[in-house]
Amino acid sequence: MATHTAPAPRRERTVTTTSPVRTAAMVFGVVFLLVGIAGFVPGITQHLDRLEWAGHESGAKLLGIFQVSALHNVVHLLFGVVGIAAARTESAARWFLIGGGIVYAVLFVYGLIIDKGTNADFVPLNRADDWLHLALAAAMVLAGLLPGRHTGRRADDDLAMRA
Repeated sequence: MATHTAPAPRRERTVTTTSPVRTAAMVFGVVFLLVGIAGFVPGITQHLDRLEWAGHESGAKLLGIFQVSALHNVVHLLFGVVGIAAARTESAARWFLIGGGIVYAVLFVYGLIIDKGTNADFVPLNRADDWLHLALAAAMVLAGLLPGRHTGRRADDDLAMRA
């Protein structure tokens, strides 16, 4: 007597995707983390021997262009960690990107109105930093406005379609 076995049921392939806004938060987070680390690396940061904790007296320049201090580098490191953590959820990623973009817009305006070389320049900032902050502000806010994973359909619409 021959036995007949039914073919194994086909498994649906599950494709794990992430939303563009979560990907953007992760990319910004990793870049900020790398920039924060680079701010302490000789060769990448010129005049590292003149690195100060904070203030305009810091003579260190990342890539020989952007004036940095230890505080500046630590802020980049923290921004990186927050960005990577925020990339875990879409709403946190969006808050990180838009909120971070607003912070950088404020830094841009602050950099324009302060007198460089005074105690008001505690970050420290130079003109290259100012323009970079403007670019970061625009890029982060725009990235925060990227669509989520479910564009055009709600999750309960998916359930209704399956019923």
